[in-house]
Amino acid sequence: MGKAIIAAFVRGVDGFSDWLGRTVAWLSLGMVLVTFAVVVLRYGFNEGWIALQESVVYMHATLFMLGAAYTLKHDAHVRVDIFYQRLGAKGRAWVDLLGSCLLLIPFCCFVLWASWDYVAASWQVRESSREAGGLPAVFLLKSLIPLFAVVLALQGVALALRSLGVLVDRPVGE
Repeated sequence: MGKAIIAAFVRGVDGFSDWLGRTVAWLSLGMVLVTFAVVVLRYGFNEGWIALQESVVYMHATLFMLGAAYTLKHDAHVRVDIFYQRLGAKGRAWVDLLGSCLLLIPFCCFVLWASWDYVAASWQVRESSREAGGLPAVFLLKSLIPLFAVVLALQGVALALRSLGVLVDRPVGE
């Protein structure tokens, strides 16, 4: 029974990370199109819209922050894997388990804890752009910080459980 619950959790987190990653990936196209529009407006029509320029920053932040769990799930984070690639399945599982439990999850907890008051203060005043004509939703942008920590920590737990399954010869979540 416990193995079924763990497997369902891992599959659920993996599925959510995949869905979220594929969804926010479309923001990269949006960034290209909006940046193109900003350049055309600026140099073709001598017009500039701060909100349009800021929207590129918002899209980039959303793509980066919410795509991190997807990247972790697909083992696509940048790392020096001189030794990792030479390890067997159990060696990689040890590295992933220890890295998740000793580094990733504590980091995510710290980010969540450290950002909470910062984000809450922004929500309290419904913080908006400092620029005239900027986007009135800085509080939403800042909300990505704790959201990033939560989704990345969930994927880290799934990675740790999957690694533990490899170590005890009982694969999880497949």
